[in-house]
Amino acid sequence: MQTRATDIEHFMDGLISRNPGEVEFHQAVHEVASDIIPWMQDHRIYAQEQVLERLCEPDRIISFRVCWHDDNNNIRVNRGYRIQNNNAIGPYKGGLRFHTSVNQSILKFLAFEQTFKNSLTGLPMGGGKGGADFNPRGKSDHEIMRFCQSFMTELYRHVGEDIDVPAGDIGVGGKEIGYMFGQYKRITNQFTGVLTGKGLDYGGSAMRTEATGYGCVYFLIDMLKAANDSLEGKTVLVSGSGNVATYAAEQALLNGAKILTMSDSDGFVYDKNGFTQEKIDWVKDLKIRRRGRISEYAEEFGAEFHQGSRPWGVSCDVALPCATQNEIEGHDAKTLIANGCMAVSEGANMPTLAEGVKAFLDAKVLFAPAKAANAGGVAMSGLEMSQNAGKRSWGGAELSVMLREIMLSIHDRCYEAGNEGGYCNYAKGANIAGFKKVGDAVLAFGVV
Repeated sequence: MQTRATDIEHFMDGLISRNPGEVEFHQAVHEVASDIIPWMQDHRIYAQEQVLERLCEPDRIISFRVCWHDDNNNIRVNRGYRIQNNNAIGPYKGGLRFHTSVNQSILKFLAFEQTFKNSLTGLPMGGGKGGADFNPRGKSDHEIMRFCQSFMTELYRHVGEDIDVPAGDIGVGGKEIGYMFGQYKRITNQFTGVLTGKGLDYGGSAMRTEATGYGCVYFLIDMLKAANDSLEGKTVLVSGSGNVATYAAEQALLNGAKILTMSDSDGFVYDKNGFTQEKIDWVKDLKIRRRGRISEYAEEFGAEFHQGSRPWGVSCDVALPCATQNEIEGHDAKTLIANGCMAVSEGANMPTLAEGVKAFLDAKVLFAPAKAANAGGVAMSGLEMSQNAGKRSWGGAELSVMLREIMLSIHDRCYEAGNEGGYCNYAKGANIAGFKKVGDAVLAFGVV
């Protein structure tokens, strides 16, 4: 055990020295390495062939300038990125994020995580991520269009349906995807499945909007079932109020749970009576059409609004962090445990810090890591790629069945690799199962 701890420390020292200051990337790699390095003691070929070291070094990092005009005809300058992490099992696949926090470290962590997440789906997709330090909030539609067109004018040369297929992420919804797809088509004179998350009228897929949130709850249901329990009657805390959060809340409600909270960057609302479908639909309209703040929910429905706070102090049975990375710190996890939380399913990417994950695992809380629990979105993107390639379109009912089957298969892969006899360490299971598939492909290709 001491040797393994020393091995992990030695590995991380080398990674940090090669990637100074990239704390989010360090965090993501450490979370995987902590499970994979001990596992490789009994699977020496992966260590001998430096598979983990190869997966921690992106195939390429693309950075570029994005110039555009605002509505006052001022020239604005942003920085765009695409991190193509690994394509051992398929074309690079992962979202584009437009947010002021975007930097190389965050995108490297997301692309690294995406590699294993995509592996767990069983679909032929490699891992990538991209975006820009541009914030669409407060911008006019014309400003967003001009930015997206300028962004794609550079990005188009690095992507393609068999090379790299981006999707949406924070700050990139259907509108932004439409503008970028239109520019790609304009430049290349090709109508191909180069982006997913497109509108239904031009090659998009039904169920894409719902998939991440629904999938997060499907994984939760399967975890509970494996532990001889169910979601019926459970109280649930949801963070966030975008697509992932609202559809996770919707699916949890459909399975008999009581939803108590939602949040945004201003704070959270606590509705002791629970969110009904009508209230969830109201939040969808608030956030998508009106671009309002969650505090307006409290005014509309008489709920409590806690400014500048996260919801993790409210007593619950289940937590669904669906907002952003690093939103559950160690003390938040301990508070959740003390207040009776017995299951956590991550809808956002890496929302729990390492000390929080450790607290959950030490307390034998059922913990579904993001790379498994929020894989429903990229799974549906993969199905959109299949539809585009086959020049066909599946209906929502068919896709709903496929999504449910994919999430069950992800659960079962994680359970098989993480079951420790009486308790399943899903974080460990997801890391091992995701790593092994990609690692086997890397080994098959030789040193490339």
